[in-house]
Amino acid sequence: MKPTLLVLAAGMGSRYGGLKQMDGLGPNGETIIDYSIYDAVAAGFGKVVYVVREYFKEDMEKHVKERYGNVKCLDGTPLEFQFVTQELSKIPAGYPVDPQREKPWGTAHAVLMAKDVIKEPFLVINGDDYYGKESFKIAGDWLRAHENTKGEYSIIGFKLENTLTECGGVSRGICTVDANGLLTHVEEHSKIAKAEDGKVYGDDYSGKHVEINGQDLCSMNMWGFTPDYFEMSEEIFHTFLKERSSELKSEYYIPYAIDCMIKESKARTEVLSTPSRWFGVTFQADRPGVVAKFQEFADQGIYPTPLY
Repeated sequence: MKPTLLVLAAGMGSRYGGLKQMDGLGPNGETIIDYSIYDAVAAGFGKVVYVVREYFKEDMEKHVKERYGNVKCLDGTPLEFQFVTQELSKIPAGYPVDPQREKPWGTAHAVLMAKDVIKEPFLVINGDDYYGKESFKIAGDWLRAHENTKGEYSIIGFKLENTLTECGGVSRGICTVDANGLLTHVEEHSKIAKAEDGKVYGDDYSGKHVEINGQDLCSMNMWGFTPDYFEMSEEIFHTFLKERSSELKSEYYIPYAIDCMIKESKARTEVLSTPSRWFGVTFQADRPGVVAKFQEFADQGIYPTPLY
């Protein structure tokens, strides 16, 4: 069984100032998604599904055809690609929507856009985050081991200190894990940064500024699911829309959906720790550091250059 990689690439990149998904950051213009796909193929994945917006779908399809047209899976078969779109209007009928709303409904809504094209275990990632080779290997192994299970999911947990940027505060979902290594809760924290005293601080869900343990595992939106996730998430989305569809900025996030499943004892989520260091382009000021890091990878032979 070859798992599928689901790439969430529909974000507008408002803080970054452009389409991060298309920004060439590697020595030969490689994007962050290019590196994620390279690592996924090496970990045994067989298909990539992109969630994009309609207005740049054509450009993404052209990029994919040019970049990955000859890429082969580990078994020698061609790597498959599919595209689905996430739009504000793609929700069940009958729910009131604020006419001033512009953005779609968040990450869990984005995942639902792929329910008709994914029938195998799959890994969800952000299109603008670098996750590291080890993370894809850990996720691929877990997905293959859960081909025939239902209600058992996973999250790749990163040490918080391995996910910070020097260019500003970031938002992270801090994971609470029980004695069996299962996720019990993800609490979103914002404005997380390392202070002059070397400690990490951020604002919790209530807005209180608190110290956070840099060794805590956090979510970087790297989730392992089996196809039954779609049906359960869709049910929760209906409830979400009944309560919040008229709000201007409410979003249906993956941690919210998982929290609902955990509370209702419908699913359990294993937390898989990765040694990888995250990096990405949350802010435009992050770009030079990311460019330098990919050049370093090329110089050290960690990745071939050009990548494809």
